[in-house]
Amino acid sequence: MSNHCETGLDDRCRDADGEIRRKRGDTLVGTLRDEYGPNFAPGVRSDMHLDTLLDRTGAASLSDFLRNQNK
Repeated sequence: MSNHCETGLDDRCRDADGEIRRKRGDTLVGTLRDEYGPNFAPGVRSDMHLDTLLDRTGAASLSDFLRNQNK
């Protein structure tokens, strides 16, 4: 059985109401580097959780972090 879903931003799945699903907070920075490239969150250990990264940077979401990382 396939786990097919309609894709949205960054190839993430959409929920039943059409909203793009959020990345899980326990996703590792190393995993995100595989997806977003080796320059994602430079100076941060690859075993840090996304929730911790967002707390330390004051970002509300992964999208917010990505938007502010390039400034």
